[in-house]
Amino acid sequence: MLVAERHEKITEIVNEKGSIRVTELSQIFKVTEETIRRDLEKLEGEGKLQRSHGGAVSIKETEIELPYFEREIQNVKEKLAVAEEAVKYVETNDRIILDASTTAWYMAKRLPDMALTVLTNSMKVAMELANREKISVITVGGTMLPRSLSFVGPQTNNALEYYHVNKAFISCQGIHAKRGISDSNEMQALVKQKMIEISDEIYLLADHTKFGKQAFSRIGAINSINCIITDSKTSQGQIKDFQDLEIKVIRS
Repeated sequence: MLVAERHEKITEIVNEKGSIRVTELSQIFKVTEETIRRDLEKLEGEGKLQRSHGGAVSIKETEIELPYFEREIQNVKEKLAVAEEAVKYVETNDRIILDASTTAWYMAKRLPDMALTVLTNSMKVAMELANREKISVITVGGTMLPRSLSFVGPQTNNALEYYHVNKAFISCQGIHAKRGISDSNEMQALVKQKMIEISDEIYLLADHTKFGKQAFSRIGAINSINCIITDSKTSQGQIKDFQDLEIKVIRS
């Protein structure tokens, strides 16, 4: 099979399945995993798919909210680096928001057991912090989204109205210097808008794959956030536009 034919077939398989691992593609095409990784790198560069940790995800799938188990394996090292950096900005007695993103969950896993109040719409975050004796966890109810194990909707937004926090740590699907921050799910975007409204400082957790993109639902203008925490793969070119807007950018 010619390389071009293999690339076309890989794209078809990824679009059909939604996501697939490198090991599976290696077995299907009877080539090494290293060859498949090079194929995926090229196809991602051509905008035909998106690489994930250990595999690839259909571009079509990224336009809707992916199931949590799929998001957990995407850009794991980068998300972990962002989460570990974000934890450094949490202080004793802070009142913080953690959204329903996988990066926020990684952040919850790394939070030390300290005097802290955490407000969240994420079942995963709440469960992760359940056994921390010094951390007070407040969850907001609403309509549960099985794909993200989170609560959204009018009840969620109404519940958030009752609170005020000094720091919010939220993620997104797209961050654009002119078009702002956005999410693939409209209900999640509305919840994040409310989280921004009730917070003094907004930390946006965004790995390098989120830059220059605009997802389906707008969360807010870029000046609605105070700081972007990203990973080391984010280029200076990707960062420059935001630094010009006087938004603090931290590379982990």
